[in-house]
Amino acid sequence: MDKVIVFDTTLRDGEQAAGAMLNMEEKLEIAKQLERLGVDVIEAGFPASSPGDFDAVRLLAKEVRGSSICALTHANAKAIDSAWDAVKVAKHPRIHVFLSTSDIHLAHQLKKNRDEVLALAVTMVKRAKSYTEDIEFSPMDASRTDPEFLRTIVQATIEAGATTVNIPDTVGYAIPEEFGKLIRNLFKKVSNIDQAVISVHCHNDLGLAVANSLEAVRNGARQVECTVNGIGERAGNASLEEIVMAIRTRSDLFHLTTRIDTTQIYRASRLVSEHTGFAVQPNKAIVGQNAFRHQSGIHQDGVIKRALTYEIMDPKDVGIPASSLVLGKLSGRHAFRERLAELGYVLTEEDLNRAFLAFKELADKKKEVTDRDIESLVAQEMRTVSETYHLDHIQVSCGDHSVPTATVRLVGPRGEGFADAALGTGPVDAVYKAINRIIGVPNRLTEFSVNSVTAGIDAMGEVLIRIESDGVTYTGRGSATDIIVASARAYMNALNRLLAAKKRS
Repeated sequence: MDKVIVFDTTLRDGEQAAGAMLNMEEKLEIAKQLERLGVDVIEAGFPASSPGDFDAVRLLAKEVRGSSICALTHANAKAIDSAWDAVKVAKHPRIHVFLSTSDIHLAHQLKKNRDEVLALAVTMVKRAKSYTEDIEFSPMDASRTDPEFLRTIVQATIEAGATTVNIPDTVGYAIPEEFGKLIRNLFKKVSNIDQAVISVHCHNDLGLAVANSLEAVRNGARQVECTVNGIGERAGNASLEEIVMAIRTRSDLFHLTTRIDTTQIYRASRLVSEHTGFAVQPNKAIVGQNAFRHQSGIHQDGVIKRALTYEIMDPKDVGIPASSLVLGKLSGRHAFRERLAELGYVLTEEDLNRAFLAFKELADKKKEVTDRDIESLVAQEMRTVSETYHLDHIQVSCGDHSVPTATVRLVGPRGEGFADAALGTGPVDAVYKAINRIIGVPNRLTEFSVNSVTAGIDAMGEVLIRIESDGVTYTGRGSATDIIVASARAYMNALNRLLAAKKRS
């Protein structure tokens, strides 16, 4: 069977999603999970865009050995040099050069004509080729580019040394039938197309990113650029999990395969959701909370008799255990470790010890601890590793005839204790004001949302917040059976990210 190369751009295009921000440690953790997932190419970032992106690309190039590491660059000599400096330590380095080619981009953004763009593309591909053999070129906004000019620039950049040519539907404009025809005509009319891999990068502005990508694959494309959970600019990118599982589930139609270990999909989805602060919608294909849940009596009857009646995929194939191991306060460390393994978590002994203690504390409050509880709990505990300040104690007093008051105690970076109290318009406001009195970092709360992790009066509450400081947004998440505690943990998570960023800068 022919193979489709999976090119993941979660750490580059995914991070461009409004409100998403990943620090160095989070990028490395996601990259390691992408490596376990079996992603062929990881687009680690855009080194010329900022010193932080440069450092992140260089770190991933050094630490990740099982996937090719790609650095994005626009068609500029210094930017290409910077991309190579960042990625050159990789075991399998790639430079990805992009340049707009549609008339609307040429007229209003580049202020260049087609001949100038063609010459620039060739020159910059050759410059990148002087550093490494693995070169990708993208004619940006290809789906709105004149087809004849697109064929010309594809042929010219392959001659210049591009080993992969990506055809981006940059603004999500294409319809599957016409996008498939665009790819098909390139194979018919570009004489040297057999010397390069044809790739596609589709956006989801019309909800067609996955459909367009799959239609391109049916017409000869052999690399797909995608992101975990489909995150990205505007409405997002083509979803990695949907493309991979479509190719796997409908192998009778595609006759293709990928290198992806699908059992790692769910873990990758949860990790990206935790670190970006973007919740996965319940009805999201493959990884949504309802993807393998059945409420209709007819459906339930069919699944009980034979799962295939209403499930075209086995949930175990994407890393969601079909069986349910009930955990409670009498469960031991071994059962807890086994459950974590089933859910796709690989923890160090230190992380496991901390997570197990938190699990025991939760189990004393709940009769039964669910998978979603465990996921939220482990994510919460693992987020504490890079804390500058740790929330040690919180106490609030409130009611309809009293002034909300909060007392907070934090543990500082050298183990010293800090305590303060504050009044607020509500208990959460009082807690945040008390924390601010201790830490003293100016910021503005821009988003606050609360969700129940599971059902029931003893459910875990999960809080997501976003704060802004100096024009930069920081996301925080926290969970607990007490929503005030969860709110405090989320705020501390966001503040610690802010403090870490300031320390790096």
